[in-house]
Amino acid sequence: QVQLVESGGGLVQAGGSLRLSCAASGRTSSTSFMAWFRQAPGKEREFVAAIRWSTGFTWYVDSVKGRFTISRDNAKNTMSLQMNNLKPEDTAVYYCAATEKTSIVVATASQYGYWGQGTQVTVSS
Repeated sequence: QVQLVESGGGLVQAGGSLRLSCAASGRTSSTSFMAWFRQAPGKEREFVAAIRWSTGFTWYVDSVKGRFTISRDNAKNTMSLQMNNLKPEDTAVYYCAATEKTSIVVATASQYGYWGQGTQVTVSS
């Protein structure tokens, strides 16, 4: 089992920045991929970014490329999402996810077996 706890959400004006963190505990040695998803009211959960734990290779949804950066600290078992130039359309609950599967489609939520409780990000215009 892996437990995930997000932090760092909040309210920010458009153009501002926030940094989300996800602390992993438990059987983290088996983690292969971690990711951020988000869900806005009335919308489906959407992939934001993912990182391969061993190599640090990253993936992003097109709408956040150049603005968001995903990173991980293997020693601390934490993953972060630096979000710059935030837009009102980035408003959502952001979820941290992890999987032990070694070959996945990173943007597919069902590939991840572990989820955090979510943290609210609100961007005002």
